[in-house]
This record gives sequence, C-alpha cells and structure tokens, in this order.
Amino acid sequence: MQAYLLDFANFMLRWLHVIAAIAWIGESIYFVMLDNSLRTPKAAEDRDKGVFGEMWAVHGGGFYHNQKYATAPAKLPEDLHWSFWKAYTTWLSGFALFVILYMASPDVYLVNPNADWEWAANLSGWQANVVALLFLLGGWVVYNELCKRISPDMTRDGVLSLAVAVMMVVVAYLSTQIFSGRAAFLLTGAVMATAMSANVFFWIIPGQRRMVAAMKAGEVPNPLDGKRGKQRSVHNTYFTLPVVLLMISNHYSFAYSHDHAWAIMSLFIFGGALIRQFFVVMHAGKIQSAYPVAGTALIAVAFWVAMPSGASSGGAGEAPTSLVEIEAIVEDRCVACHSSSPTQEGFGAPPAGIVYDTSDQIVQQQDKIREVVASGYMPLGNMTGMTDEEREAIAAWSGSQ
Repeated sequence: MQAYLLDFANFMLRWLHVIAAIAWIGESIYFVMLDNSLRTPKAAEDRDKGVFGEMWAVHGGGFYHNQKYATAPAKLPEDLHWSFWKAYTTWLSGFALFVILYMASPDVYLVNPNADWEWAANLSGWQANVVALLFLLGGWVVYNELCKRISPDMTRDGVLSLAVAVMMVVVAYLSTQIFSGRAAFLLTGAVMATAMSANVFFWIIPGQRRMVAAMKAGEVPNPLDGKRGKQRSVHNTYFTLPVVLLMISNHYSFAYSHDHAWAIMSLFIFGGALIRQFFVVMHAGKIQSAYPVAGTALIAVAFWVAMPSGASSGGAGEAPTSLVEIEAIVEDRCVACHSSSPTQEGFGAPPAGIVYDTSDQIVQQQDKIREVVASGYMPLGNMTGMTDEEREAIAAWSGSQ
C-alpha cells in the first residue's frame, strides 16, 4: 500500500508539474514573442502617451491590439494582470517530485558508487541529500552573482551569456562526478529551473512591484527595474528548451550512463539554447538559419558521442555468455524491481514498465541491459549486489543462445 500511495502521489504531482510548466513556459514564450514583435506606433497620439511599441494580431476569430509603454502609462488599471504563480507552482511541484522520487531513497537514486571521487562514492543517503540541496542553492547563488557583477546595469549581457554558458558546463561536469547518471541530468536541469523561478521571485516580480508602487505614488519608475526584469526574462527563455530536455532525460540511459555524460549534456543544453535563439530572432522579424543549423549540429555531435561502440562481447577468446547464465543473473539482480509484481520495497510497478519475467522479455531488452549494466548504472545503487564478474558476463552476452 505504501508503494501504491507513493506512486499515486508521484502521478498527481507530475500532472500538476506538467500543467504548471506548460502554462508558465507558454506564457513566457508568448511575452518574449510579443516583446520582440513590437513595432513603433503609427498613431501620433499613442506615441505622445508614451507607447513604446505595438502589435496587432489575429487569433481564435478575434483581433488583438497590444501596446507596451516605455516606462508606464499615465494611469494604471485596477485589474492589472500579474504572472508569477505559474512559475512558483512549477518549481514547488518539481521540488516535491524530487523529494518523493530521489531524496526519499538517496542511496538508490542519488549516490554514485562508481564515482571517481572517493568522497562522492562514499556518501551516505542523508549526505547525498544535503549535497543535492547545496548543489541547487549553489547554482542559483553563482548564477545570480554572475549577473550582478558582470552586467549589473544590463550593458554587458553578451559577456554575461558566455559566463553563464561556462557555468553550465561546470555544473554538468560536477553533477556527473558527484551523483548517479539520471540524478545528474535531473539536477543540472533543476539548477536552471531554480534560477528561472528565483529570477521571477527575487528580481522580476519585486521590480514590477516597485514600478507599480512608484506610479501610485506619482513618481517615475526606476528604468533599471524594467531592464533587469527583461534581462532575467530573456535568460529564462534560453533555459527553457534545455530544462525540458533534461527533465525527460531519465528515460534514456544512453545519455546519462555514458562515460562522457557531462559533454553530452552540455551539447544538448547549447543545442537547445541555439534553437530557441532562432525563434527569438524570428519574432524580431529576422530569419537566421545559422542558429537552428548550429543547434542541430551540436545535437548531432551528442548523438555521435553517445553512440555505442559496437562491442557486444567480452575480450578476445572469451566464450560468450549463454542465455541460461544471463537469466540466472537477471533473476538474482534485476527481477526484484523489473517484474510485473516487484518484490523490492518501494516499487509498486516495474521501473519504466520494463519486465524481465520471461526469456523473450530478457532477449528483447538485450542491448539496454548490456548498456546500463556495463556502465554501472544498474542495478540502482547496486542494491542487489551485482558483482564485477556478473557485469563481465553480461558484457560478453552476444545473443539468445
């Protein structure tokens, strides 16, 4: 019953998380599009009122006329729309999922017993949880300090972008050295997602509140608040595609179990950001195909790096492992989780729906089994105690004989 309750809570939280994320990302992308699509108002009276730009659009059978003021209108309406709860709900539901799925079983999902750094490989469960939380907090602190120190007045955003790019490579590398593969990808995405939500909470919304308060007091709003909000919003839009990719990466072990997982992750991050840049520029009225071409090229490089070497058997002269031997290993080390009725505590259903109850099911998953076992990623946290000899036997498995 406990496993079922956890699964159901996970199901509902995931649903909430996806709904909130779709709403937030959709609204964020819309406002970036709107901002970049604005044109100088044609009517002199609009320009005299301080209208900076306007856009006419048609959608759903109706026509819309959007206007943006350079600083603020002469009078604010009572029903001013704010956008922040979607961002907060996305982060809070995502963090709750992380607690239920990863922090509740850190020995299984966070600790990397094969880490090159001895201290990381020897982390206890609670220590791994603390390190994960510090990782998220540290990512935000470093990113925020880069923004504050490199481009405090938004005049050096190009240099800042390069610094944030370098930071993300470092985050990707550190995550794969400290945490298990799947958790490393998730936590790297969570660092960006935390920065996105924190941008809204600490900078965008407070700046907007100061602007509204100044207007109500009959004062001129500080233009830096508007510029800073725009800066952080732009950062958020470039984080969007990489974050979504990293959040769905837990189903694809070829990436997170690879020896160079950090490089694959970095290529995906930059590829996604470049593809997003194409749409940002397109909304400003320019078509620059170099961005999607470069982004696709980086994804192609990631595909090449992650590609299996093709070695499907053990060393020269080593006899291939028989299916009977493989079945025995799978029965001892894998079936506790990967069964239609798992016996491993905490599993109400087989992970990813993968079941090894029959010989045919094992043979169908042959390549996947070799991949995740050879990398040391499976069994999770080696909770079933798979030996090096058993891993070598699976590496030497060449068919259904």
